[in-house]
Amino acid sequence: MAADPRDFIRKRAAELGFSVCRFADVRDPWLAGERLKSFVESDYHGEMAWMETTLERRSHPNGMWEGAETAIVLGMNYGPDHDPRPELDEAANGYISVYARGDDYHEVIKGRLKILAGQIGARLGEEVKVFVDTAPLMEKPLAERSGMGWQGKHTNLLSRELGSWFFIGTILTTAKIEADKAEVQYCGSCRACLDACPTKAFPAPFQLDARRCLSYLTIEYGGVWPREFRSMTGNRIYGCDDCLAACPWNKFAQTAQETRLQAREALVSPKLADLLLLDDAAFRALFTKSPVKRIGRNRFIRNVLHAAGNSNDADLIAPVEGLLDDPDAVVRATAVWALKQLSPQNFETAKKEKLPTESEASVRSEWEA
Repeated sequence: MAADPRDFIRKRAAELGFSVCRFADVRDPWLAGERLKSFVESDYHGEMAWMETTLERRSHPNGMWEGAETAIVLGMNYGPDHDPRPELDEAANGYISVYARGDDYHEVIKGRLKILAGQIGARLGEEVKVFVDTAPLMEKPLAERSGMGWQGKHTNLLSRELGSWFFIGTILTTAKIEADKAEVQYCGSCRACLDACPTKAFPAPFQLDARRCLSYLTIEYGGVWPREFRSMTGNRIYGCDDCLAACPWNKFAQTAQETRLQAREALVSPKLADLLLLDDAAFRALFTKSPVKRIGRNRFIRNVLHAAGNSNDADLIAPVEGLLDDPDAVVRATAVWALKQLSPQNFETAKKEKLPTESEASVRSEWEA
């Protein structure tokens, strides 16, 4: 009797630091493609135009790779060593999403996946391809199909063993490997994640309007924010964990074992006063190897300015005023808003000097609001 290839793959996956390894049949039909189409047709994807342009390929794994037969879905835990929610009350400090406090998970996981995929290909004599959230592959539905977890009412994947805090990586292969049993949904009547959302980004359970999501706004959205969301962001400067952290299944969550995914001290509740002074070089140095680096200094400073405006901290008035002359128009516009929140008097004084010479429409509108 031939050995079950799953035994070898699971053993090697564990040795490489993965918390879980499951298998799914790629070719089975599913409803995920229709749900994605509805999401895009409702414009819930906002400025993420790539979701529309890759819709057909993204709708089913075989739309991207016709020859794929099996998905090997792997999870790596990144759980925090404490409940991060009290950090949201530290108005003078910024809140960075737990997943972004260590090294970029794309790099950490992709390296391990490549090692594992190479060993699988050599062992089975089949083609393999690796994916970590960077290609038109719907990994959460595949993970649900593999039995790793289920998509909760907040649309993120949940696990009875890992709670909310884990990354997903996928290996597609032409090898036909026996699939694991799909997971069922265990949310029941719970609404904790939906009620925790500060911007009410969920039109209904299992639906997300990304345009209202603070993770989307702080990371994917590039312009001056709609005014309604600026006070809602509190001190969140990169991402938002509220819906994840609220989930009762986190009682089973584990602290990250992979050293590179553990939080760096400098990225846990960093001082807003320090962040407002970052130029491009200092930004890159602080966030080296971090996923935060990919949004760039200007978008990050915009986010920090929202937090400063919400802080009621008079010590931040001077660094905010310093950004009224920033080369980036989005930063200048957001600095105007932040100054008005912190000190209406300083705002009126600065307006007399800045407004007459300001040519950018987005900045002028903030002075005139």
